Amino acid sequence: MEKHAEILAPAGGEAQLRAAVLCGADAVYLGLRGFNARAGAENFDENTLPQTVGWCHARGVRVYVTLNTLVTDRELPQWLHSLDAVAAAGVDGVLVQDLGLAKIIRQRYPTLPLHASTQMTIHNLAGARLLEEMGFAQVVLARELSKEEIAAICAGTSMRCEVFVHGALCMSVSGQCYLSSVLGERSGNRGRCAQPCRLDFKSHGRGYALSLKDLTLTDRLRELEALGVASFKIEGRLKRPEYVAAAVTACRQSLSGEAPDLETLRSVFSRSGFTDGYYTARRDLSMFGIRTKEDAAASAEVLGRLAALTRNEVGRLPVDMVLTMAPGEPATLAVTDGTHRVEVAGEVPQTALTRPTDEELARRALEKCGGTPFYLQNLTCHIGEGLVLPLSALNRLRAAALTALAEARSVVVPYPQAPAAAGEPAGRARPAGAPRLGCRLAAAAQATPAIRRGAGRLSLPLHELAERPELLETGAERWVAELPAFCAPQQEEAVMRALRKLKEQGLTAALCGNLGSLLMAREAGLQIIGDYGLNIINSPAARQAAELGCGALTLSFECERNAARNIHSPVPIGVIAYGRLPLMLLRNCPGKTAAGCGDCRGINHITDRRGEDFPLQCQIRQYTHLLNPRPLFLSDRLPEWDFCDFLTLRFTTETPAECDAILEMYQTGAAPAGPFTRGLYYRTLK
Repeated sequence: MEKHAEILAPAGGEAQLRAAVLCGADAVYLGLRGFNARAGAENFDENTLPQTVGWCHARGVRVYVTLNTLVTDRELPQWLHSLDAVAAAGVDGVLVQDLGLAKIIRQRYPTLPLHASTQMTIHNLAGARLLEEMGFAQVVLARELSKEEIAAICAGTSMRCEVFVHGALCMSVSGQCYLSSVLGERSGNRGRCAQPCRLDFKSHGRGYALSLKDLTLTDRLRELEALGVASFKIEGRLKRPEYVAAAVTACRQSLSGEAPDLETLRSVFSRSGFTDGYYTARRDLSMFGIRTKEDAAASAEVLGRLAALTRNEVGRLPVDMVLTMAPGEPATLAVTDGTHRVEVAGEVPQTALTRPTDEELARRALEKCGGTPFYLQNLTCHIGEGLVLPLSALNRLRAAALTALAEARSVVVPYPQAPAAAGEPAGRARPAGAPRLGCRLAAAAQATPAIRRGAGRLSLPLHELAERPELLETGAERWVAELPAFCAPQQEEAVMRALRKLKEQGLTAALCGNLGSLLMAREAGLQIIGDYGLNIINSPAARQAAELGCGALTLSFECERNAARNIHSPVPIGVIAYGRLPLMLLRNCPGKTAAGCGDCRGINHITDRRGEDFPLQCQIRQYTHLLNPRPLFLSDRLPEWDFCDFLTLRFTTETPAECDAILEMYQTGAAPAGPFTRGLYYRTLK
């Protein structure tokens, strides 16, 4: 059988798992009842996970478990219990997004394959190279990549590359979104996304400006395979079994050279049809869509007939059989899949009165493997002359042998646990004085009040600082270049050239919010300050980031204050203390018109159902941040953050005069006026 890249199907529960496997998926991904990015799914029990894995392995299906949420220090003991259960069940891989959890898995179970969740936002070669350094075996690439960008990463890494080919498409890059957290205290990074993006946000009079159509690349699988993609991922752990069955079947059709049944796929679930997403590098309004009444009606009509897809199991495992029939001895059938071998005995053959059993008759009985995952590849017969074995006896022999083979294949092999590592190093000493006040600037014009008021570290987007290198003359040691939040493979060299040139001009540090930018800054020889995008909310993550080269860390703004206080970090830590929090990172700006990008001068907005405007801030037409309308203010609560080494005022849309006024408030401890938020620091996220 020709070997293809794997079809990887979602298994939100037992029914979805069976649909995926019986329809021919090569692998499934599932979560336990806790610590996975689809907490709302049925999910699986730790105690029965070995049986689930065994059932899949008997059918040649790999099982990947999602432990891909952010975890606080307080939750680590429970998470470790789940990890131990997963390792004991002999799964084929574990998905994570938390840097600290990845470090723990590598130390505790060095042979357990580690997969990088899409929420690690790997969108360039630098990010993939750093994952390799960390010991990852497989990476789910960002969903916002084009065909050429996917090809570049696949060609440049030894890891297996996994790509989403069907299902819901998040508006925010790689699903790393804070909209649900800030608006409803339900964190997508912790598996509780409430999907507020599907609500009616308006842009230029167009409704549902954050709602994308579902993705399908099921008709391009052979093309993706030629690019080097090793795993075709179907989204949908919250979907029905019929959806899983239809999607897996479409993928099998595509890989076999047939046209996939896109009409059935559209009927079972879509949002006004499908999009090919970013694959063709086209980013326009055709990607947007909502779930309509007509879509729901089509689903109701098609669900009944989709149930037929799971009535017969797809034969996927070739086996070789050896039938032996000798006078006076029980007939035996040996079966092997190339790794496992079983042999069973049956009835004693009799002397034939009419036609004896020959290879033709034997094959006719033994190749009937329906209802099992096996199919007969080679048959060898050693049949004594003139002997006969009834077809019913041959059928029983085949059934017994295949059952025994399935049982042999279903034995799970736990991963060995490494000896306990030495105790973790002590964290940094608590700062002696008040935290240093620094500024993240969006534009060079905002620098004047920051410099005049003696702010400490000043960061500016790389392209802005490259255009204004004279700013370094005000004190190069205080300036930091903020690397792009999204940097496609074809942009990496330009970023490196700009970094090296600025370093020659005196630059010493870079602000990095993803793994790719971290490696680029490290290779440019710059001090690294980790930004909020690294999602540091626990002590192991802080230690891992420090080991990767970070000399200081900005904690995630999803990190509650008490949890932040208890983080043990070997390097200085800080938080965003002011600013319109970046809720989404967008590669397709919802502020576009039908004609494309207009002259918005980098600032636009969308409007929610209550009439509140959410600013859109564009970065050189490469990506856009969706900002919270209400700024975070901690100016009157600074003593509560004395455990931090630094506090960052994150300026975005503010004028220089507004920046000056805000700096004065933080220097005097003045209370904010007007609409503002305390962010997530004083809330408990679900």
